[in-house]
Amino acid sequence: MTLATTAALPVLRGPVQLARTLAAIDILSGGRLVVGVGPGSSADDYAAVGVGYQERWRRFDEAVRVLRALLHGDPAGFEGEFHSTRGVRLEPRPAQRPGPLIWVASWGSPAGLRRVARLGDGWLASAYNTTPDRFREALDRLAEELARAGKARGSFPSAIATTWLHITEDKGEAERMVSGVLAPMLHRPAEALRSAPLLIGPAEVCAERLAALVDAGARRVFVWPLADELRQLELFRERVTRLVPRQPSVRPA
Repeated sequence: MTLATTAALPVLRGPVQLARTLAAIDILSGGRLVVGVGPGSSADDYAAVGVGYQERWRRFDEAVRVLRALLHGDPAGFEGEFHSTRGVRLEPRPAQRPGPLIWVASWGSPAGLRRVARLGDGWLASAYNTTPDRFREALDRLAEELARAGKARGSFPSAIATTWLHITEDKGEAERMVSGVLAPMLHRPAEALRSAPLLIGPAEVCAERLAALVDAGARRVFVWPLADELRQLELFRERVTRLVPRQPSVRPA
């Protein structure tokens, strides 16, 4: 089983500290780690660590380069505006050589996809920030950006994360999960979340939404149970995946 972070925040955690943690996970898992990273979207989180929220993009671009230099054991190191890895070495090194793949999380904006193509080894999309149509269009835009960056689309993976899951035939329970649990947690209006391809509701509805993502080009989907995790994953396997004709690689998160 591949392990993935979806998504670690190197600006807030500190890229050197995060690199050491990721190296340890890669060693303990026998080289099965995929590193998913993102800038984060909470101004409160940035305030808590004393970092300016408006600086997040510049800091994130640099932090990804720091992670790559450390995880790959780059002897030249990295020198930037915010960080320097001069004299810093990861010991022990990650199990993978030259290092774990780094996937960049983005909701799919043009600027975000340029960043994915420029900095990443893969793209981590977000189910509650897309639709099947938008995901398909973003894959096409990403292909153009990859070509500009000299990378091949066929060897550049993607996945959809934050695919919140709660299978229930009870419409009231489904609505409570959206408006009472998910909306407050994400600070989003419930109406906006109802239009996202989230796997909340009857099994047939969840299967239709998953199939639409597959038809749009999704080949990996990370499902996130909102409650009763083990039972929800069992229901997903027993009642949803069998209804999807072309099944993606679906993993719990």
